[in-house]
Amino acid sequence: MSDLRLAPTDHTSRPWRIHEVAGDFRLEDVWALPTPGGPDDLHHLVRQMADGKGGPDGGNPVGRFLFAVRWKLGALLGWDEPGSGIGGRVASLRDRLPDDLREGPRGPDLGSAPFTSVFETHDEWAAECANKTMHGVLHIGWVPDGNGGHRGQMAVLVKPNGRLGSLYMLGIKPFRYLGVYPALVRSIGREWQANAARRATG
Repeated sequence: MSDLRLAPTDHTSRPWRIHEVAGDFRLEDVWALPTPGGPDDLHHLVRQMADGKGGPDGGNPVGRFLFAVRWKLGALLGWDEPGSGIGGRVASLRDRLPDDLREGPRGPDLGSAPFTSVFETHDEWAAECANKTMHGVLHIGWVPDGNGGHRGQMAVLVKPNGRLGSLYMLGIKPFRYLGVYPALVRSIGREWQANAARRATG
């Protein structure tokens, strides 16, 4: 799984539109997604992630446990109170979009996580969430795989909310690498293969 974690430059060196609207966000992670496809297949991955059954916990017991702990802590400490998210504590990144992106497809929100879509293009999709600890962006790009095909690439960008946010991001870092991201990437790959097989026969 470590071979799927990419260098920051795999995200920063590409001319993504997200750079125009989230330049003040910190790049936390970049992962290659095991989602082989053609040049026009990003929309399949976006819909899968919006409708996926695995959810942000990757559909495995470790991921479910870690997310359960997170939501419990959030409830106890008030991290996720109404007014702490998009349109409350922070403005949506949609307010920063240039006209062509604002007038283009928005893309779907995630049904299994509190992420709302910011924009979608032919090779790029971004969704955001916020609470008292941070304002985060999930970015999915569609890139050449070096073997004549294409695949997904996932980046996570974060703007911590002061000292609390910085401590929170530092505290969850080991859990992200040990449980959450590996499980999520495997879940995305399994669901992609199943959906690709259905598309091929359907």
